[in-house]
Amino acid sequence: MSAASFDYDLAIIGSGGAAFAAAIRATSRGKRVLMVERSTVGGTCVNTGCIPSKALLAAAEARHVALDASGRFPGISTSAEPVDMPELVAGKRSLVESMRSEKYVDLAAGYGWNLQRGTAVFAGTAAAPVLNITAPGGTTETVSAEHYLVATGSTPWIPEVPGMDEVDYLTSTSAMELQDVPASMLVVGGGYVALEQAQLFARLGTEVTILVRSKLASAEEPEAGHALAGVFADEGIRVVRRATASSVRTDEVSGDVVVDASVSGGNEEFRAARLLMATGRRPVTEDLNLCMVGVETGDRGEVLVDGSLRSTNPRIWAAGDVTGHPEFVYVAAAHGALMVENAFEGAGREVDYRHLPRVTFTSPALAAVGMTDKEANQAGIRCMCRVLPLKFIPRALVNRDTRGFIKIVADADTGRIVGITVVGKDAGDIAAAGIYILEAGMTVDQVANLWSPYLTMAEGIKIAAQSFTTDVSKLSCCAA
Repeated sequence: MSAASFDYDLAIIGSGGAAFAAAIRATSRGKRVLMVERSTVGGTCVNTGCIPSKALLAAAEARHVALDASGRFPGISTSAEPVDMPELVAGKRSLVESMRSEKYVDLAAGYGWNLQRGTAVFAGTAAAPVLNITAPGGTTETVSAEHYLVATGSTPWIPEVPGMDEVDYLTSTSAMELQDVPASMLVVGGGYVALEQAQLFARLGTEVTILVRSKLASAEEPEAGHALAGVFADEGIRVVRRATASSVRTDEVSGDVVVDASVSGGNEEFRAARLLMATGRRPVTEDLNLCMVGVETGDRGEVLVDGSLRSTNPRIWAAGDVTGHPEFVYVAAAHGALMVENAFEGAGREVDYRHLPRVTFTSPALAAVGMTDKEANQAGIRCMCRVLPLKFIPRALVNRDTRGFIKIVADADTGRIVGITVVGKDAGDIAAAGIYILEAGMTVDQVANLWSPYLTMAEGIKIAAQSFTTDVSKLSCCAA
């Protein structure tokens, strides 16, 4: 069939980062685009993820700095009042609504694609898929498209723990709508969401305990989890490692949530006013009727795609969190643009994650790009590594905050840098510089001899590279 035989060239289910990137790329190429959203326009990032969480983290850091500055900087006296949580959350909500309007709703109108509210379900056959779209009022219409994109994102995943269904637990979404600061909180999980939320509430005044299966940030370098554990200990956050929840209940007398957990082979009871489950996310694919149109899904419901993001139906594609690929909004955006080029231009491009950056917005932050030491060895690379404590970086000394490190992983045979991990202030910006180093295939020697602006945290990359051949403790701070 020709493109003119269809109602649209591209029909998209969802309205988050992947959906908007695809719609922008497709309409810019003259394609007729339909976008269907059953809930709130904008997806996870702007509504319940990146934007609101980082806004609250910034507020919590401001309060923490006010309380901490007196100890860090001689001659400075500061204080902080208790948090007005309703006002803080209202401010966060206002920011979200503003960005949703300017960066999503208004943008769709400006580009001119059809943004339709309703619930989309696949119908027809694998050879001739269509969408049945039910509007909020209950009316249903059927539309056809040359290509379809499933960009429905992900939602918090809760493990099956006895008693969980009977407890009023929080997720990363509902926690950001609390109208008061809990006196105490149990956080279950050790990934980036758990780390960010634990520090957020601790800095707002909550007594926080983290229960983690193995260790903090277990997917990253072991030095990262160790450094953050030290930071959390200094801030009064208790971290319990090798803890697995076995049951959950509510204490009817105190109202506390009680978690019974196996800890290093023994059993222990933990209780707090609130329980936050930060145990990961799962793709949203239920009720899409994917099986009817020949689209296969994986064990956690993710749409199975090839490297070009095409599903098992050649006219149906998937992008973003729903694929089970790395859960970052910039991955989703790259997916959306790539899918359009592959579907309509036969570009044959595939996703390349080799130099994908990862950032956890704790304070100090954790960021990484490329391979860890372990991953390099598993890939057959004979590697050499250096870990530079921040006490050797002049900017960290000036900031009076030397918590953290910069680690470089390099190929021992060629000197080529294959991974950089940072815990420290501006870690994300340092990792961004690292992307270009890895993409260019630069060696340790090249980076060690590059220009680097003095009194920046990014200068630490150069100093870390110099540490492969030089005792950096004997360098002048101003004349490397």
